[in-house]
Amino acid sequence: MASTMEPVAVNSQKHDPAWKHCQMFKVGDKVQLKCIYCGKIFKGGGIHRIKEHLAGQKGNAATCLRVQPDVRMQMLDSLNGVAARKRKKQKLAEEMSGFGNPGNSGVEVVNGLNSDIVLLPVPEMIEHDGDVDGDREDGMSGKSGVRKKKGRVRKAPDVVNSNNAALVGFTAGNSKRANTVISMAVGRFFFDVGIPADAANSPYFQPMIDAIASQGAEAVGPSYHDLRNSVLKNVIHEVRYDVDQCSAAWGRTGCSILVDEWNSGKGKTFVNFFAYCPEGTVFLRSDDISRAIDSADVLYELLKEIVEQVGLKNVLQVVTTSEDRYVIAGKRLTDTYPSIFWTPCAGHCIDLMLQDIGELPRVKMILDQARSISRYIYSNAAVINMMRRYTYGMDLVDLGTTQSFTNFMTLKRMVNIRPSLQAMVTSDEWMESSYSKDQEAYAVLDSISSQSFWSSCASITRLTDPLLRLLRIARSQKMPAMGYVFAGLYRAKEAIKKELDTKEEYMAYWSIIDRRWEQLQRHPLHAAGFYLNPKFFYSLEGDGHLHIRSLVYDCIERLVPDLKVLDKIMKETASYHSGAGDFGRKMAIRARETLLPTEWWLTYGGGCPNLARLAVRILSQTCCLIQHKLDKIPLEHLHNKTNWLEHKRLNDLVYVQYNMSLKHMFSGDKQQEGVDIISYKNIDLVEDWVMEKDFCSENPTKKGWTDVDPPSVNDVHLGPQIDDVHALGAGFDDFEIFEAAKDSEEENADKNIGKVESCD
Repeated sequence: MASTMEPVAVNSQKHDPAWKHCQMFKVGDKVQLKCIYCGKIFKGGGIHRIKEHLAGQKGNAATCLRVQPDVRMQMLDSLNGVAARKRKKQKLAEEMSGFGNPGNSGVEVVNGLNSDIVLLPVPEMIEHDGDVDGDREDGMSGKSGVRKKKGRVRKAPDVVNSNNAALVGFTAGNSKRANTVISMAVGRFFFDVGIPADAANSPYFQPMIDAIASQGAEAVGPSYHDLRNSVLKNVIHEVRYDVDQCSAAWGRTGCSILVDEWNSGKGKTFVNFFAYCPEGTVFLRSDDISRAIDSADVLYELLKEIVEQVGLKNVLQVVTTSEDRYVIAGKRLTDTYPSIFWTPCAGHCIDLMLQDIGELPRVKMILDQARSISRYIYSNAAVINMMRRYTYGMDLVDLGTTQSFTNFMTLKRMVNIRPSLQAMVTSDEWMESSYSKDQEAYAVLDSISSQSFWSSCASITRLTDPLLRLLRIARSQKMPAMGYVFAGLYRAKEAIKKELDTKEEYMAYWSIIDRRWEQLQRHPLHAAGFYLNPKFFYSLEGDGHLHIRSLVYDCIERLVPDLKVLDKIMKETASYHSGAGDFGRKMAIRARETLLPTEWWLTYGGGCPNLARLAVRILSQTCCLIQHKLDKIPLEHLHNKTNWLEHKRLNDLVYVQYNMSLKHMFSGDKQQEGVDIISYKNIDLVEDWVMEKDFCSENPTKKGWTDVDPPSVNDVHLGPQIDDVHALGAGFDDFEIFEAAKDSEEENADKNIGKVESCD
């Protein structure tokens, strides 16, 4: 559970004037500061960072846009006073150490880069002879008389190199300039090699910088051959250890095989196999199916190999897309191994629901109107900057994992920041600007000022928000989703029914949900996940759960082939139904709301050990394929013809890259920086929201990309935040929802059987 923020009184001995303009909170063992004007929270940097924030001085903090002018001036004066005292103290220290003496021949001042930086003389460096691989031979430099290290020759830096790491570098007062030098050096490397800028978001990027800095001036980077041999070997050992940690849990929690198909865009289609359990997701292997892309037989054989590799006793389900060839391959697999389920990706089904809802005439009209507002804002640098000032760094577009997800997340965000948008278009700054005078700007003003537009936006948001929450739950890497999807779908239908007035209206939405959820309507694992989640099971009223009881029994029969164990489980279900024994303890009742369902069973299921073990295995499964970036994985190189030894190396490289990325994605501890919505990397998801209809038009009044302020790197929240799982609530007493699902199941049963038989 996340730590709560506890207010802390500011000590009366804290004399800095900035303490009067912030609040102090304690989160666990850490102290955070909050600006009383804009509410921005600082997790580090102390009172000096707050002061920079209030003074509007660019540095380590964003500018406060709500602070009073007199307070801003006071903070600026205070910063100037501190800076003056630091300069005086630094000068005194230099004079005492002799570094302030201009006649000291041991000191060199580097001009043109930083006039305040004092450096030692740079000794002569070993020079390259122009041959890239010629540095392998031992020998002496003609100038310096220093012996070369085999394969480890180091080129002289442009600025400084000294044996005394304590004296080389930048003083505290010049840390900002030092960071600029570092940033420029990293940038040159990125741009020369063609590394995308978002590589700086890698969790391994800053540790790399720290490791280099910790070695001082003697640090030497690995060579080409080091990276391909010794470094890769060591990282392989690290990754295999992490994979072994995950696979060790498969016997206890079971695992899900995830099958992700990827088209390279160059005529190649790959299928990647992963294994999911609560301990983490691991990459298993990749196969090229380009020549047999429509063959269900090939897919079946691959699935069979993977199941045998992981171990039949460890696998509960195989998750794929819902394409016909996967349906056929999945059915054959479950016929071969009756204890395994084939499951369509729930996330894909939910995304298709959102896509269909977005095509409804009323919804499509509002989305088009919202997109016209967004396109106008993102077509002008000055308007983008103005919008971000009024929204405190928040972008208008909320980037999702798919286009449909992005559409409805963005609509919800627009509803949340409506006051900021209205304040912007009614401000003097907007009225007096030249870009607000054209016809498109007037249309934007009309839309933002329209009460009917915002009412429709809010209504659509209420209709789709439960599906957005459910999609986030299904795709969560922090917790297994099997115990929540059934309840989430119920809440989505319930919200639609409450929002719309007539049965005819809400049945139009329900039919979309039922059609896309057709293959999962009677899935035993989903029914068992709902049934074994105490938060939901004990909130059922009347006979609401009877129609899923047989599905739960189907699940138990397939997963438990041992008849003796099966009989014990069926007896133990009686205790669970009645809440007897430890299940009925007061603390167990309270824990239904606070513990994950697997934790609840491990804590209070001791009296029903067989049922508890089964519940943990079912509730430990995911419902969705992972969303993973593939652009940096060299799959095409892996599956091309190459030397056998090099092929093995590429295979290990793919294995390392996938599993390193998955490890950190699963841990969820990464502080992701703000995403640049207009980046070409995201254009497929946000094209309708940021691109003008006439893309090639030139407007001399528009500024270039260099004039756009970067998006906020902070996670800005508007209003109270409700956890997605907590929002599912309890209580399932609308029998029409259950009956509609039952009717839909019966209606589609014969059609599904006929479809599969015809495929066979």
